[in-house]
Amino acid sequence: MGIFDWKHWLVILIVVVLVFGTKRLKNLGSDLGETIKGFRKAMNTEEEEAAKPQAQPTVQTATQSGAPLQPHTIDGQAQKVEDPLRKD
Repeated sequence: MGIFDWKHWLVILIVVVLVFGTKRLKNLGSDLGETIKGFRKAMNTEEEEAAKPQAQPTVQTATQSGAPLQPHTIDGQAQKVEDPLRKD
């Protein structure tokens, strides 16, 4: 008995068919199938891209460019930030 009784499922099926009609239910089924196929295709594409070896970035040395490499510096200044919620 309960919700798994075949009679309950039959009544639910009849109500759904009466409310939506058979054409709309048929379109819903095919749309759901296309959606699942698209999802699987996207997942397979992502897996294939992840399996490909990533190209290593090349590092240019002084001998390759012909000129010595210049060091890069970052200019900045540290500042102390006071926490307005903290009371000492």
